[in-house]
Amino acid sequence: MKSVLATLSALMMVVTLSSWTEAELRTKSTQQQNDEAAKKVERKFKQYKRVHQEILKKIVDGKENQALEELSTILSVVPKDGESYYMKAVCHARLGMLDLAVNDVRKALELGLEPSRFRGGTKTGLEALRGNQAFEKLFEGIKSGIIHGPMVGQNTGDSLSIWLRTVRETEIRIRCWEKNRPEKVVTGVGQSTLAADYTVVIKLKGLKANTHYQYSIQLDGASEHQDLFHAKTLATKGNAVKFDIAFGGGAGYVPQHESMWTTIGAVQPDVLMLLGDNVYSDAPKIPEMQHYCYYRRQSRPEFRELVSKTTVYSIWDDHDFGTNDCQGGPEIEKPDWKIPVWKVYRNNWVNPFYGGGPKHPGVWYDYYIGDVHFIMTDGRIYRDLQPTDGGRPTMLGPDQLKWLKNTIAQSKGTFTVLVSPVPWVFGAKGDSKDTWNGFKQERNEILDVIAKNKKDGVLLMSADRHRSDLWKIEYDGVYPLYEFNSSRLTNQHVHPELPAAEFSYNKKQSFGLVKFATT
Repeated sequence: MKSVLATLSALMMVVTLSSWTEAELRTKSTQQQNDEAAKKVERKFKQYKRVHQEILKKIVDGKENQALEELSTILSVVPKDGESYYMKAVCHARLGMLDLAVNDVRKALELGLEPSRFRGGTKTGLEALRGNQAFEKLFEGIKSGIIHGPMVGQNTGDSLSIWLRTVRETEIRIRCWEKNRPEKVVTGVGQSTLAADYTVVIKLKGLKANTHYQYSIQLDGASEHQDLFHAKTLATKGNAVKFDIAFGGGAGYVPQHESMWTTIGAVQPDVLMLLGDNVYSDAPKIPEMQHYCYYRRQSRPEFRELVSKTTVYSIWDDHDFGTNDCQGGPEIEKPDWKIPVWKVYRNNWVNPFYGGGPKHPGVWYDYYIGDVHFIMTDGRIYRDLQPTDGGRPTMLGPDQLKWLKNTIAQSKGTFTVLVSPVPWVFGAKGDSKDTWNGFKQERNEILDVIAKNKKDGVLLMSADRHRSDLWKIEYDGVYPLYEFNSSRLTNQHVHPELPAAEFSYNKKQSFGLVKFATT
């Protein structure tokens, strides 16, 4: 008997721990001390994810000395904030004060910042320190050249892909075998490149569906990386299946809430879907900011542990693509930052494909897990609320809308899951036009495709609102549609609960958990 169970309420209250409770369960470490320092920065100043981003803006604008003054103020109140020492190192490196920069790096490391924050990627802000003897000596005991990742994705049942970032351009060999059966090895080879920000995606083929695997990573022909990783293949397309998905958005970088990734891992989902506002760069014209936001999240051990074993799919929303409530407009190359931002996004995830590729970039795509079909949409890159030609507002743009309608009509899923970065229901954000409320005709056209093609088993999922909701949508010609919405993975900021929803929860950070069974 087929069924789908959605858990957005009591379960989240059980498994989502407050940061202090989580801290009490663990032995104090330098990283935990740094996370506690971050709380003090937050209380004294503002949202932690914004504090150092504002400072980085000043650095990029050539106001390093002003940034140093602000950092001194922060450290006078919270002397153990490692992130502030990181920013001091960036300031001093840009000013050519390399000895001071090295001392700042040393202090940040002592306070618990991860070594990968300083060594990987093309835009750490510390490029002037590369090759500096004192700087390199700080990392002598670190053998691994893997800076970020591995991250599992593109899981088709008989194949999966691994994303990772290295210190420099590196030849990478991944060996994969069934758990406790190392005699039959599947191998994938790739090269991380400067052009891709030292990242690579390596595909492993010829795997068995629904099987636990182990994998190891070899760099430049050296002996395997000391860690052994685990991943599980899912069901192949069209087959009956049973699996769990964890999902959510609203994942601004908040050190004391990064334990959320451990909390999600504890329920052992098969898939993690990140539905936008994943890093909050909010700076489409500042590549340094975009890289900074990805690097600090990808360096967290809690996140790395989760994505190394859990299949990941992602889309973006306004705070990853541009700025709050932004719209990309109808042009492919306008604004001029559109394609560069898309390239940064593409380099940091492991999705099956990205819109129409370089000729028509975006982050929409679809995939199957067994007989469950997921259709992921991009609500930002071609959004146009007031077209200059007098046409109707569009969230998706004509090409993506055509693709979406065709994909729904041709879906072979027992369940078809339509995923949007913003709520499908009109009332989730008052009368704001930022949700589908501003694009009613286009949304209704999509629902008409469901009605016309008599599609059973359609579910809606979304993010954006800083809480977890369950909504029921009534629409002529279609059975009641249920929407699962969740977007407060790590965020401090919260939106009010809404009594109009079937369920609404905002007391703590939370995530959605959906269980599918078509067997």
